[in-house]
Amino acid sequence: MNDRQSWIRFIPSKGVLNIATLGPCGHVRKAPGTIGSLAGLIWYTVVFYPLGNFSYLITLTLTIYLAIVFCGEAEKRLFKRDPSQVVLDEFVAMPVCFIGLQPYLTMGYAWAVFILGFGLFRFFDIIKPLGIKKLQDYPGGVGIVVDDLAAALAVCLTLHAVLWGLTVV
Repeated sequence: MNDRQSWIRFIPSKGVLNIATLGPCGHVRKAPGTIGSLAGLIWYTVVFYPLGNFSYLITLTLTIYLAIVFCGEAEKRLFKRDPSQVVLDEFVAMPVCFIGLQPYLTMGYAWAVFILGFGLFRFFDIIKPLGIKKLQDYPGGVGIVVDDLAAALAVCLTLHAVLWGLTVV
């Protein structure tokens, strides 16, 4: 995928960088990825939680595409490979953590699921086990975003297993 779409070139650098860093979120001195992930959790609860499956998938696909484009362009404009202040990748990955978990979230322990999902996501995003680290080798926005998506998918599978195990017992 060519992550340098022609339309993004017309957006001023300030706009591209504000989106890619989520405004001030990416400029927090310590743990900008954690702040971006927290913003993504809020994004999930406000936007994704109430959506049906089809709308969830469409919204997720669109936001992932935009993240790849904006993160790739921010990387070019900052002249840095996967800059730490770019946190849009964590932001868009958080809803992946909770795919298919809406039934569990309505059972009364949504906050426990959110806290566990958030913690697991930070763990998988920082440690990058299971070959996730190699995904960063992809160029541009794809490399910036895909490792976070893989970490979020690992979280999603882990949450499904844990919650299934709790409901079976």
